[in-house]
Amino acid sequence: MNLNFEKMGGLVPAIIQDHRTGRVLMLGFMNAEAFRRTVESGHVTFYSRSRNALWTKGETSGHRLLVKEILTDCDSDALLIKVEALGPGVCHEGYVSCFYRRLDDGGWREIEAPAFDPKAVYGDRA
Repeated sequence: MNLNFEKMGGLVPAIIQDHRTGRVLMLGFMNAEAFRRTVESGHVTFYSRSRNALWTKGETSGHRLLVKEILTDCDSDALLIKVEALGPGVCHEGYVSCFYRRLDDGGWREIEAPAFDPKAVYGDRA
């Protein structure tokens, strides 16, 4: 497990992908401890750059990410984690994926309906 955490100041980007559909669900960052916890627990743990703390996806929402496969790129400085998403959506704004907007005619357009009400899940923190 020799990942290059030093290239980006102790972090590696982690692309989260649905293992069945191939859809990209989100992008997060991991430090060495978040990666270790992910491997040991089987649930994706990230490092929050804004809070300077570890967080396991689903701690608040219950929408956990069950690891199915972990891959790294040729430079060992990025991860692709294939998961089973446990819950109606991954995005804290209520969508299945964080990538729910597409550039159309110079503007961003939502291309799907929300999968859940974020206020009901996260309260005022949504």
